[in-house]
Amino acid sequence: MLWLVVAALAVRQMAVVLRQPPGERLTDLETWIGENGVLHVTGSLYDTDRFTGTPFAGLVLKPLARTAEQSLGVAWTFGSLLLVAALGIIAARALPSPVSRRTTLLAAPVAISLLMLSLPVRNALNLGQTSILPVLLVLVACFTVRGERASGVLIGIAAALQPAVLLFAVLLWLTGRRRAALTGGVAFAACTALAWAAMPHDSWTYWVHHVAGAGLGDQADSLANQSLHGALLRFGLEGPLEIALFLVLAAAVCWFGLRRATRYARDGQLLLAVAVTGCVAVAVSPTAWQHQLLWVLLAVVGRVGKRASDRMVWPAVVVLVITLPGKMLLPNIEAVFPVRDNVLLIAALGAACAAPFLPRTSPHWQQPVPTAYAAPVPARWSRVPLLPVWRRVLSRPNLLLELLLIRVVYSAYQYVRLAATADRATAEHHGRQIHSAEQWLHIDFEHWVNHTVVSVTWLRDFFDYYYSTFHFIVPLAILGVLYVRRPADYRWVRSSIGFATLLALVGFWLYPLAPPRLMPGLGFIDTVHGVQDFAKPDYGTLTGVTNQYAAMPSLHFGWSLWCGVVIVMLAPKVWMKLLGVLHPLFTVSTIIATGNHWVLDAVGGATVVALGFGLTHVLSGPRRLQEPEPAAKAAGPPAVTRPPDGMAVSDPVPRVSGEAPAGKA
Repeated sequence: MLWLVVAALAVRQMAVVLRQPPGERLTDLETWIGENGVLHVTGSLYDTDRFTGTPFAGLVLKPLARTAEQSLGVAWTFGSLLLVAALGIIAARALPSPVSRRTTLLAAPVAISLLMLSLPVRNALNLGQTSILPVLLVLVACFTVRGERASGVLIGIAAALQPAVLLFAVLLWLTGRRRAALTGGVAFAACTALAWAAMPHDSWTYWVHHVAGAGLGDQADSLANQSLHGALLRFGLEGPLEIALFLVLAAAVCWFGLRRATRYARDGQLLLAVAVTGCVAVAVSPTAWQHQLLWVLLAVVGRVGKRASDRMVWPAVVVLVITLPGKMLLPNIEAVFPVRDNVLLIAALGAACAAPFLPRTSPHWQQPVPTAYAAPVPARWSRVPLLPVWRRVLSRPNLLLELLLIRVVYSAYQYVRLAATADRATAEHHGRQIHSAEQWLHIDFEHWVNHTVVSVTWLRDFFDYYYSTFHFIVPLAILGVLYVRRPADYRWVRSSIGFATLLALVGFWLYPLAPPRLMPGLGFIDTVHGVQDFAKPDYGTLTGVTNQYAAMPSLHFGWSLWCGVVIVMLAPKVWMKLLGVLHPLFTVSTIIATGNHWVLDAVGGATVVALGFGLTHVLSGPRRLQEPEPAAKAAGPPAVTRPPDGMAVSDPVPRVSGEAPAGKA
């Protein structure tokens, strides 16, 4: 199945490239070898700043220019995909031992799939860049070829194509492979000298005038440059101060990073050592474009965390950072722009200098501290197919990973919601259907409520404020409180609202619906957004941020109902439960009074929330927890344990704060 996924991703990537018009695909490659490309002209490679490779790269590519031009598209992309496949297979075979049989079977297709989904590979394939080749040469030198001389030659050639890769010669030296390190340095010098002899003017331009290519291509302060030099420029530093600070930081990163890489290599984690060295090269290079950041993904092999529940945090963070743009990982808030704009650099620095990777000698390398699970509770109805593998975890999830996943899921939700657009006629036709159904049911009182509220200024202002404010604040507050105070409840509560939101997306996609305020001829007043000009064809868009026809079901009411149910179930005080009941009542009044939803939209919101709770019940069972079974007790420490909320107890059986004992829920 995984190999089928690999094949599907390869076909999709080929289709993405080949569907583009000839002038828009492989844009970097076309500027090098296309009509009047820099590899065809007799002048300098760097006259137009379109070519950013080393002179040796130009020397190697020039003989291939005519062939590549004739086969531009299929052959180049297919060859690049073969390089990616070879890279994934070598990386999978280089995993540090011991490796289980299951890992051996799954490693190669998973590695190739992650490589194809990563931003560096996608960028390299779309632009026609050659940045995959240096990474492959390094892996072949470290894991495939035999002999110090062959390894050194491959490292030297890779460094001649991408100068920062010369740091791997330093790694070879520090790990005792001094002959390979010297051979790599000699091979790099020989390739560079050959290019200098063949193209002296180009070599002077690249190595001296542009200082190893700095300044070629895009601006150095571009977001695409994820090096320390680019980050300092984006922070507003420039001139001698910026250069001095960059050199100091680069020296520090090299010192710490290469020492760490040496330690991991001697520990038997050579693939991790290669990844750490590559991340150092990314950070200290004057320019590290997105297609050159493949080293960051290789750092996924590092093991971080002594507990089993934390073991997947580092791989998940690396995969999210390397496959998704920064705008999906962090919200559009100015305070987090420095992190969002440099997220790949931060990941590279984390792998190089900060991530506490476990050594193989650690007792937690193979056997991390097990996760505390509650004993499964039988379903109230015997025919409900509870999944036995979905067990209730007593501890809270990792905060960093939880925030990242929530942000990514919400970004995907926004993307799908925007993609589920429909034409105005379809949305208004569905609006007339809903209005007719409500008239038949005698619940079409939206118009009367809307005009009554408009006539009372203070009431209109209250509903407008409530509509635009509490939709996000209340659910986030509930999730935050439960995460801190009742972690086991947090998990099923979070899952239920997630299922409800996914089901709502299906409704947005299948049944685009114009809300009352966007129905011409019915006389509704839009109190939140202002008067709409129905004569304009695009009046219903309002902004490019949200889909105005995503009205059925109403998540405004659905989320508020979810909040009310959770508060009533879990709040310890009666007055809190009363507030929980009032919130969905205020919300349904608000969405009707402001003309943003039909009554049946609220019914749809209640339906998806009920289904969300039902799916959670089917997967994880009833809410109440039972004490772990004796086998689970034996797996834990025999002494006093600490429950997830951090309060020490004398009972060795963990119990979540706020949960009733078995049989008393």
